[in-house]
Amino acid sequence: MDARIRLRILTALGGVVILAAAPATAAAQAAGALPQGVTPDMVSKGKKVFSGAGLCLACHGPDGKGTIGPNLTDKEWLHVDGSFEQIVKLVLSGVDQAASKTGQIMPPKGGSSINEADVRAVAAYVWTLSQKK
Repeated sequence: MDARIRLRILTALGGVVILAAAPATAAAQAAGALPQGVTPDMVSKGKKVFSGAGLCLACHGPDGKGTIGPNLTDKEWLHVDGSFEQIVKLVLSGVDQAASKTGQIMPPKGGSSINEADVRAVAAYVWTLSQKK
């Protein structure tokens, strides 16, 4: 068989394999699989930081349903798309008065002094809150 024909066949088969894998990935995400790089231990740590040193519960309530700050348990996101990485960026940068869609501000890191690992853990926990049915 000609080398060019073999290359075309392999290229076509590679595309089929990629397309076949895509629904499995989407199905895993739809089933509540954690985002890439997030572990169950991060989520557990994030819940502790959310309720403690992160000061998150002061505005979002102990269950994340919101008091002064918005509800984190639904699918509605005001300032980001709800992805893990966007939640990390939001917690790191906060929401100033000009950007706020509710009139409420959120200082960077919620006004706490948590480190970036803690921010990522909180974001992992918050991400899981919005994934519950």
